Amino acid sequence: MFDSMKNEGIDGTERFDSPDKGRGLRAVRQFAVGELVFACPAYSFVLTVNERGAHCEHCFTRREDLFKCGKCKQAYYCNVDCQRGDWPMHKLECVAMCAYGENWCPSETVRLVARIIMKQKVTTERTPSERLLLLREFESHLDKMDSEKEEMNQADIAALHHFYSRHISGLPNEQALTELFAQVNCNGFTIEDEELSHLGSAVFPDVALMNHSCSPNVIVTYKGTVAEVRAVNEINPGEEIFNSYIDLLYPTEDRKERLLDSYFFTCQCTECTTKSKDKAKMEIRKIGSPPDEEEISSMVRYAKNVIEEFRRLLEMCELSQEKMGAIFADTNVYMLHMMYQAMGVCLYMQDWDGAMSYGEKIVHPYSVHYPAYSLNVASMYLKLGRLYLGLEKKTQGVKALKKALAIMEVAHGKDHHYVAEVKREIEEEK
Repeated sequence: MFDSMKNEGIDGTERFDSPDKGRGLRAVRQFAVGELVFACPAYSFVLTVNERGAHCEHCFTRREDLFKCGKCKQAYYCNVDCQRGDWPMHKLECVAMCAYGENWCPSETVRLVARIIMKQKVTTERTPSERLLLLREFESHLDKMDSEKEEMNQADIAALHHFYSRHISGLPNEQALTELFAQVNCNGFTIEDEELSHLGSAVFPDVALMNHSCSPNVIVTYKGTVAEVRAVNEINPGEEIFNSYIDLLYPTEDRKERLLDSYFFTCQCTECTTKSKDKAKMEIRKIGSPPDEEEISSMVRYAKNVIEEFRRLLEMCELSQEKMGAIFADTNVYMLHMMYQAMGVCLYMQDWDGAMSYGEKIVHPYSVHYPAYSLNVASMYLKLGRLYLGLEKKTQGVKALKKALAIMEVAHGKDHHYVAEVKREIEEEK
């Protein structure tokens, strides 16, 4: 069983007790910028419903000539090998989807947990995803969950029973399911493509071992269903290896709020202690007498509410920018978020010039606010580069793609297929 298995570990790293953070991962040798620290296959994963037909269910490859499962006609594969490889997990959904038809609608989290339960039933040995941390060791933080999170947990458990009880014999008891859902919610990962579009959800136990920092020294990217962890700063022997759990665009108080709400801890990293980027992130227009603190706080509250409630309407974004623009500079992160949403709506409406205009305003402040080798910055350069090329602005397009490539070669590694795709796009413009 698990405990008798030899722990092979991960070359160049070790699990240790991190002061004030619990267990963590540290380097036992030096890692250079861009070097692969380790790769971790997903313990379990699920492709998001929205990408069915565009990506293989098993390896997540993006291609146009996929063929579909003959039974459910909803899962798509590269070839017979991928279909066979996915069958141990897909058969669970295949039968259920055929049974429920159009009424089949479990959430992605429920689908992922169902697959984890299936895998745990047949897996008795430590998996290649658990060289340093077992999935069963995940923190659940059940004692810190508020009533809203408990209700969501119960709704997920009810959905699991509804959609899967006839297809999984001997589901874990209520307490075990409550803990498992909480563990997945705290330790699950979103798999994204090169433009940070959502492809699916997964659990990567060894990746989950890393603690958070708002000044991370590694970045996590994905090659199919394998997570790759690369150094974005030089890491010396004895130094802890830190990942970031959240979007780092926002000021300290926002980040702390998000981390406390989702991961139940108060961040004490260097960036949270020094708040070195907060002034630039909360820049105020220099016109007339400066607004007082309450006015700024009021505008922040307003910005947050607008971001949450009116994302889908470009007109609302533009009105809000006009209102906030009286106080906030274009480099202010709330203005940037509003412009990002507006850019998304422009892309949806195929207003390419409008999207390009917003991208141009966003990309430089992003490169200032985000850490070096940020995927957010790379994806913005990618979007902008592809927009430029589509609008026949070849020189600007190639320049933007090259900036994206410089980040991606470090973050994804020089041999990643996303890197090859961008290189090919650049070559085609020569």
